[in-house]
Amino acid sequence: MVVSVAATGPGTDAEPVSSTTFASRYVRDPLPRYRMPERSIPREAAYQIISDELMLDGNPRLNLASFVTTWMEPECDKLIMDSVNKNYVDMDEYPVTTELQNRCVNMIAHLFNAPIKEEETAIGVGTVGSSEAIMLAGLAFKRKWQNKRKEQGKPCDKPNIVTGANVQVCWEKFARYFEVELKEVKLSEGYYVMDPVKAVEMVDENTICVAAILGSTLTGEFEDVKLLNDLLTKKNKETGWDVPIHVDAASGGFIAPFLYPELEWDFRLPLVKSINVSGHKYGLVYAGVGWVIWRSKEDLPEELIFHINYLGTDQPTFTLNFSKGSSQIIAQYYQLIRLGFEGYKNIMENCQENAAILREGIAATGRFDVLSKDTGVPLVAFSLKDSSRFSVFDISENLRRFSWIVPAYTMPADAEHVAVLRVVIREDFSRSLCERLVSDIKKILHELDARATHAVTWVSTAAAAAVQADDGAVVGKKSALEIEREVAARWRNAVNKKKTGVC
Repeated sequence: MVVSVAATGPGTDAEPVSSTTFASRYVRDPLPRYRMPERSIPREAAYQIISDELMLDGNPRLNLASFVTTWMEPECDKLIMDSVNKNYVDMDEYPVTTELQNRCVNMIAHLFNAPIKEEETAIGVGTVGSSEAIMLAGLAFKRKWQNKRKEQGKPCDKPNIVTGANVQVCWEKFARYFEVELKEVKLSEGYYVMDPVKAVEMVDENTICVAAILGSTLTGEFEDVKLLNDLLTKKNKETGWDVPIHVDAASGGFIAPFLYPELEWDFRLPLVKSINVSGHKYGLVYAGVGWVIWRSKEDLPEELIFHINYLGTDQPTFTLNFSKGSSQIIAQYYQLIRLGFEGYKNIMENCQENAAILREGIAATGRFDVLSKDTGVPLVAFSLKDSSRFSVFDISENLRRFSWIVPAYTMPADAEHVAVLRVVIREDFSRSLCERLVSDIKKILHELDARATHAVTWVSTAAAAAVQADDGAVVGKKSALEIEREVAARWRNAVNKKKTGVC
C-alpha cells in the first residue's frame, strides 16, 4: 500500500507537493510508546502503521475462547458507524436512542417472563456488559438487605453472597470492591456447577442473595435454579429470612428461552428478583452491551437512582459509569427486531447442532473425555484421558499454529487437578470450521505422540550411557538436567531441518 506524503520546501509558502512512499518508511525510528511524538504524520501513514501492528492480533472469528459476538450483518455495521458519535447519556439530545433502549429492556423482560403487563414499563437498564450489570444488581441486593437490617435494629456490616466456585471473576470483583463476603460452594470432579443443596446450607441471616449461573463459563452447564428456588423458599419459611436469588444469565439468557422454553429459571420463580444477560454474547451484538432486569420496581431501591438535569431535562440514571456509546444499544434493537423469536431460535439451534458435531468429532478420537453437557450453552469442554506424555496446554499452544485460539485451563477448587480445553460455538462458527478444527486437533495429537516417543527414546539412550564398565566403574553418567538439555537440543535441530522456504 502507498500513502500520500505532504512535503514543502523549507522556509517557503509553496503548496504541498504529494509523493508516494510505502508506509513503513515512516517507521525508521521506533514507534512512540510512552510519550506523544513532537510532530504530526499524515493520516494515511498513521492508519497504515497501526494497521500493520494489528495484523499480529489473532483472528476474532477463530477465537474459540470467547463467547463474545465477532460478526454482524453489514446493515447493522452501518447503523453502528452512523451512531458511533452519539453519547448515550445525553438522553434529551438523543431521545430516540433512549426509546430504543427502553424497548430492548421491555422485550428482554418479557422474554424472561417478568410479571408485567403488556403495556407496562419494565425495570431494567443497559450496561457495558454483564460485569457492570452484576455490580448494579449486587448493589441493589446489598442496599435492600441493609435497609431491612436497620429497620430491625440489627447489624448490617457483614453481608455475604453465596455462589458456586465456578462463577466468573466479576463476582469476585463485586465482593472485593463493595465489601461483601463471597461464600463459594466448592466443585468436585464430575460436578462442575453449584450444588443447590450445599448452597442453601451456606445461607445465613447476612446473605444478601444466592447467585445462580445459567451457563457456566467452564462447561456451559445450566445450574438448577428451580431446585435452588424450592430449597431456599423452604429455608426462608423456616427461619423467617427473605433471601432472594439473582440469575447470572450472561451466556445462557439468550439461549434458554429459545432452546429450552419449558425450563424454569427466570421470573417464573418467585425468589428470582433480578437477571443479567450479555447482549454481546448470544444476544449477537459486538462487545460493549449487557442488560440487567429487575422483577419489579420494589426490587430496585430508589436511593440508588440518580436524577440529573444539567443536560436539559430530568434524567434518572443507575449506572457505574456516565458516558458511553449508543452504537451497541442500537445494534441490540436491530437484532431483536431483525431476527425476532424465530430468527434467534434458528441461530441457537444451529449453534447447538454444530456443538453436537464437534462433540462427536472430539469423542471419536478416543483421546478425550467430554465434560460439557448436551443441555446448556453450545460449547464443548474436554480433557485428555492420558496426560502423562503431553497436556491440554500443549494442544492449546500448538493449535495457534493453525490460527485457532482454544483456551486450556484448570477447574476451580476442589477440582484443580482437572485440566480442560473449551471451544465456544458462536453464530459464525460453521460446520466446515468444526470439521477443520477436529482435523487439526488430530494432526497435533499425531505430532505430539511422535515427539513424546522420540523424547522417551532419547532419554532412554542417555540413561543407558550410565552403565557400568567391566571393572564395575560407572561411566558416562548424566544428570537429569543434562539429559533434558540434550533432548531439547536434538529437537531444535530436528525442527530446524524441517524449515523450508523464506520466512
